[in-house]
This record gives sequence, C-alpha cells and structure tokens, in this order.
Amino acid sequence: MTTITDYRQISANLDRSLAAVASRADVKRDSGYYLANISNVKSVDDFLKDERLYRYAMTAFGLKDMIYGKAFIRKVLTEGIDSNNAFALQLSDSRFRDFAEAFNFQRYGATATAFTRAQQGTVDKYLRVELETDAGTKDQGVQLALYFQRQAANVTSVYGLMGDTALYKVVQTALGLPAAMSNLDIDKQAAYISSKIDLDDLKTTDGMDKFLSRFAAKWQMANDTSSATVPQIGLSQSLLTTIGNDTLLSLQNLKSGIR
Repeated sequence: MTTITDYRQISANLDRSLAAVASRADVKRDSGYYLANISNVKSVDDFLKDERLYRYAMTAFGLKDMIYGKAFIRKVLTEGIDSNNAFALQLSDSRFRDFAEAFNFQRYGATATAFTRAQQGTVDKYLRVELETDAGTKDQGVQLALYFQRQAANVTSVYGLMGDTALYKVVQTALGLPAAMSNLDIDKQAAYISSKIDLDDLKTTDGMDKFLSRFAAKWQMANDTSSATVPQIGLSQSLLTTIGNDTLLSLQNLKSGIR
C-alpha cells in the first residue's frame, strides 16, 4: 500500500474509520468521562484543574504537545476572541482561535461548556485526531495528508500554512523546498509559496487531491513507508517549555492571515 492509497482508503470510508476509532475501549472510556463531566466546568480555572478533561480537549484541537503550557492556554481562554487584540487572534496558528471559540468563557462565562461545540463537537474532533494518529503509526505521510485535508481549507493566506508546523511540512514536501529555505525572510518565503499554491484550489476536492497526491509521491520517495521507521515530526510546536508567551507570540505571529 502506498501513502496516497492508504490516505484515499481512509478518507473515502471516513465514517466507518471514525466508528472503528470510537469503538476502542480507551476512546470510549475517555470520551464517556468527557461528556459526563464537561458541563460541570464553569470557568477557566475549573477547566485547567481537571487534568483529564483538559488533556482530552487539548488533544481534540491538535494541541496535545502544548498541554503543559497552561499559562499560555489560560491567556488564550481568558481573552477569548471578541476583541481584535485578543491573544488567540494575534497567533497565526488557527488552532488557538478555534480552541478559544469552542470554550468561550470570556463571552459566555459559566455557560461556555453548554454548547454542542464544547461537548459532542469536541468529541468528534478527538475521534478525528485519534484516527489520524493511528494512521501515523504506520505511515506519518498518511497522518499528515489527513491533517492537511482537514485543516488547509480553513487557511486564508500562505502565512496560515507557514504558521502550522504540520501544514508547512506538507507544503515543503510537496514543493520540494529545501530545509534551508526556512532561514529566508518570512515574506520572501510567503511570496514564493504563493506563486506555487492557489489556496482557492485547495478548497476544491480535485485541487486538494492533486496537491496531496503530489505530496504523497514525494513523501514516499523520501521515506521507507513499508517499515515502522518513518521519521516522526510533531503536529504541533513544542516550544512552551523553553520560551515565554512574548517570544512564542513573536514566532507564531508571522502574519494575521487566519482571522
């Protein structure tokens, strides 16, 4: 099986694939706990104190590698998304904005977790992330392709692609960009990528399939996907252990292209 074949097989049978993930004992247990308890969360403090709920939600929004950055996440949740100066809106990575919107304590206070997006909507996201993670144990190219399919349609500028580690990995692979290009001026990188990628085209089924076919072919050439030794990269940035909020903001804030 090739990277693109595996990707297409999973995406073509997505409901069945997600149902299989949902039936796993560990997933049923964790999802059951989440649904039974999330409505009891009435504040940001409540949310951060229940480690099990917090970890589940962070995983669902693709932020698992940032679980330990509670001060950072507290700032995201406390400021919400209603103000143009809100912290989440200053970050190029849209996952923070999505997280703050799903758990919008700033706007709704104690009722923030009563909405579908904070309950079943988060469970649905968790199942999709688990599906992608499972695919990555065999071939991380499939995981990256599934992630790109899910996230790229929400990006409105190339800076959005560049601000997400996993999305940018797909772009770099598909376009054959050398690692050294990351050292170039951000705007020069963006200009080059803009000349190679039509974001509107990625919003179509055919355009997405062609781009991911290109990615998969180059990924497979560079990696032995027939073994379990495929190099792993994180699907979120592990920066919070060594730098503070101000530095992370400057790194994330390539451009406010995903507002």
